Amino acid sequence: MNTMTDSNGSQNSVVIERSFDAPVELIWQMWTVPEHFAAWYGPDGATIPVAEMDVRVGGRRRLRMDVQTPGGVMQMWFTGEYVEVVEPSRLVFTEGICDETGNLLSMPDGHPTMTEVRVQFEDLGGRTRVVLTHIGIPEGSPGAAGWTMAFKKLATYIGLRV
Repeated sequence: MNTMTDSNGSQNSVVIERSFDAPVELIWQMWTVPEHFAAWYGPDGATIPVAEMDVRVGGRRRLRMDVQTPGGVMQMWFTGEYVEVVEPSRLVFTEGICDETGNLLSMPDGHPTMTEVRVQFEDLGGRTRVVLTHIGIPEGSPGAAGWTMAFKKLATYIGLRV
């Protein structure tokens, strides 16, 4: 798999592979239909009240994630662009933290402003294997943990639809 390296030369990506008991067309919809994506994306306890997704090469995406914290609800905005859309086998998009109007926010040293998410969907005859590579998010990071939780939420959400 391709990985991005940071300025220190270390690998800086997380790879998650999961299989789902659902056809590839349904799994594709989970990633490309805003209402479906918003239902499972993000870590446990997060909600996605805004999911704007123009799923085509060059199309923009903008999401708001609300996370409950001891001090109240924390809002995080994400933006990006679809780089590759090959239905139903491959989806590639960029993702960065932004303000509510879509302006990218600068990140602390060592963290890229924009990351890249690559998702491969493999049809296993009624089942689907998904391989996610998020370049710019190191293994063991909060972002990696968020993806692990999101995939569990996705499995539960799919279970309600199959």
